[in-house]
Amino acid sequence: MTNRRQFVSSMIGAGVSLPVMRQSAFQHLFRAEPIAGERPALSVAEDETYWREIQRAFDLDRTMINLNNGYCSPSPRPVQDAMRRYLDYTDMGPYHTMVATLEREVESVRRRLAQAAGCDPEEMAITRNASESLENAQYGVDLQRGDEVLTTDQDYPRMLTTFAQRQRREGIVLKTISFPVPTLGMDDLYQRFEKAITPRTKLILFCHITNRTGQIFPVKRICQMARSKNIPVIVDGAHAFSHFPFKISDLDCDYYGTSLHKWTYAPVGTGFLYVRKSRIASTYSMMASSATDNATLT
Repeated sequence: MTNRRQFVSSMIGAGVSLPVMRQSAFQHLFRAEPIAGERPALSVAEDETYWREIQRAFDLDRTMINLNNGYCSPSPRPVQDAMRRYLDYTDMGPYHTMVATLEREVESVRRRLAQAAGCDPEEMAITRNASESLENAQYGVDLQRGDEVLTTDQDYPRMLTTFAQRQRREGIVLKTISFPVPTLGMDDLYQRFEKAITPRTKLILFCHITNRTGQIFPVKRICQMARSKNIPVIVDGAHAFSHFPFKISDLDCDYYGTSLHKWTYAPVGTGFLYVRKSRIASTYSMMASSATDNATLT
């Protein structure tokens, strides 16, 4: 996965080539980029000139300080301007503009997003947020009465209630493990999952980084342990993507869901779901598709 600086640079270059984009919308990002240059992150972080240009790229209420970007980050002005222009463009002739033109651009977005995330484009589906992505995976894995799903008591509430509903309707068993805050280390987190697995464990869900404390989990290690037992793993990456560098292909997980309106600063209502290629055909979609689409994500 590219770092944040490389990602911003690539978006600047891509954005000005779009027919509905104004180059002036990126003026502050253009000014900030050379200020940062190739300097170390700590040096840039202390440069108020750099941050002043970044600040001017956002329309914010200057009377308050928002410390909850994890719920939904504010989009930069170029993103907001693009959304308005695309909406106006869509309404100019919905079939021609939306169906015949813009919908075809979704595939190119998916491919560029997959490249940034570090996975095959055919393993990625664009969604509205992390919850929609994760619920597609949670409901998509076939489970039988008595099968156990394993997660933690500090996972996101909506994901816990999703499994709780399957427990009520289908008779699966929801097991949660606890861990201290602060944790005792990565080895302890790994061992808590390893010890909680039984022959009935058929699915595991945990956060890449928790929304409550910011705890990062040893994702690859847990996934590889689960894989050795043929247990699929869903990783909640709502707060990880664009927060720190990684590639999904290096995590060795089966499913990964995230929101793009958090640390990527994309428009509200955007996210993606990654499904390992070998798992796609056996994963039921929440929105039914034709038989010919069973082996692909769209």
